[in-house]
Amino acid sequence: MITYRQADFSTKTDANALCLLMNAYATDPMGGNTPIADAILYALPELLAERDDAFSIIAWDADVPIGLANCFVGFSTFAARELVNVHDLVVIDSHRYQGIGKALLAEVEQVAQSRGACKVTLEVLQNNAPARKAYTDMGFVPYELAPGAGVAEFWQKKI
Repeated sequence: MITYRQADFSTKTDANALCLLMNAYATDPMGGNTPIADAILYALPELLAERDDAFSIIAWDADVPIGLANCFVGFSTFAARELVNVHDLVVIDSHRYQGIGKALLAEVEQVAQSRGACKVTLEVLQNNAPARKAYTDMGFVPYELAPGAGVAEFWQKKI
């Protein structure tokens, strides 16, 4: 039976699940094919636990962690309300295509609604067709302010 619950990274079980799932994501082709450095990986649980603007949902198959959504709370100046960004979403290979990613997103949406957030946002790679389909199925659409202005792109500058 698959269960979903908000993570408590002060517990060893949830901290270990985070590390396992984040490394699974990082070593996947859609996560960059590179493991996260141990110093960063093992610092993540404590760093996330300290943040008031973050929450995570972990999917469990009995006592095995199989999926994760790491979320950060932002603010929409156009709506004058919080928004929730899904920064990381991962389902391990053995449990993909079973609706677990969609269920994680539904859990995130419930938390966002309970916070009074105006929307849930996420990023997706152009060539990640399975994720794009799942997000579309869940009601996500590319971000556009006005017809003709174009679809927003997510850019970065590393510093």
